[in-house]
Amino acid sequence: MTASNNKRPSHIVWQVVGEGDKARWNRIGAGWPNRDGKGISLKFDALPLDGRVVLREHEQNEEAAQPSSE
Repeated sequence: MTASNNKRPSHIVWQVVGEGDKARWNRIGAGWPNRDGKGISLKFDALPLDGRVVLREHEQNEEAAQPSSE
């Protein structure tokens, strides 16, 4: 399982604590597609102890804004 040579991640890994408008989104890692296209390699900068983990496609302006609640 190896990630492609693309340096920019295709996905961002988030920890989400809470629900709805009161949810807190904390960026905890990133993901890159595997060369065979059948998976995503994840790199975690932190491991959450609570909440849930959400993997979302990386968007150009995602650095400045949090994703909407799911």
